[in-house]
Amino acid sequence: MIHEAGSTVYSEKDKILLAHGSGGELSHELVASLFVKAFANPILDPLNDMAVLRVGENRLAFTTDCYVVTPVFFPGGDIGKLAVCGTVNDLAMGGATPLFLSAGFIIEEGFPLSSLEKIVFAMQKTAAEAGVKIVTGDTKVVNRGAADQIFINTAGIGIIPPGVEILGRNAKAGDLVLLSGSIGDHGVAILSSREGLEFSTTLMSDCAPLNELVAVMLRASPRIHCLRDPTRGGLSSALNELARQSGVGVWVEEDRIPIKEEVRGACELLGIDPLILANEGKLVAIAAEDAAEKILKRMQAHPLGKDAAIIGEVREEPKAKVVLRTQIGSTRIMDMMVGEQLPRIC
Repeated sequence: MIHEAGSTVYSEKDKILLAHGSGGELSHELVASLFVKAFANPILDPLNDMAVLRVGENRLAFTTDCYVVTPVFFPGGDIGKLAVCGTVNDLAMGGATPLFLSAGFIIEEGFPLSSLEKIVFAMQKTAAEAGVKIVTGDTKVVNRGAADQIFINTAGIGIIPPGVEILGRNAKAGDLVLLSGSIGDHGVAILSSREGLEFSTTLMSDCAPLNELVAVMLRASPRIHCLRDPTRGGLSSALNELARQSGVGVWVEEDRIPIKEEVRGACELLGIDPLILANEGKLVAIAAEDAAEKILKRMQAHPLGKDAAIIGEVREEPKAKVVLRTQIGSTRIMDMMVGEQLPRIC
């Protein structure tokens, strides 16, 4: 049986897969083929981490996200801290100063009140750290078995300062690519605490609000063209998104990418590429070549950027592709993740 919705024809075999929520290729195909098609408008169409809304002379940044991580408590954080950091960071990736958040909870019947209290107070503590207020919200309770403990939705509003123009389409040939620190910490911390996958590690999630780091970078130089936090799909997806939006080639040096030995070891053990692992306290910046070193020094002086590095450059070709120069000197295309290797990571 075939039925039609809009202008696309679907069969009964067409289903949503876990991979559609991975942040990889299938996620982007779903967004482009369904959501953007249905909701298309000039504010949505740039597909940045947040929408830019003009209100009089002011530019507001607006974003929303859902958090479904399992387990809900993990080394270095929990779903509540993750929700606040993720939304603050999406606003910061447009150079905005985050101001206000909403918080919506979907809670499964039987979830311990003591656990909910820990999550709520973690949200308040993280919001205070980031300098934002949680000003509205909602709570729903669903039948036992209808959800996996607790899901959280957050939305955020911030103000974009005058003169700041940070968009995914702004990368230019000659720009340099900066990474704020080691990748894969969050992904490995989550995996280390999963039932059936427990392994010994001292790694903690890198979950942290990045708005102060971004403010430091902008004070160093306003010539930051793009920012992206490499969450679902990891560094690979973040760089591919920017390459596609800007229509440029992004060239990355593998030996410049900071990766902790514990992350390398866990990835070798589990057969996972660290370049696709989720991060919750790191950012990728693309900046003008003559401003990059100054920005890097300011990043390295900040606790959340102490391991920052310049990892590559932007070129004209190959358009909309990311090229990785390996440690042995060869090159390969760094593709966006296909499929779902790490479900429920953020």
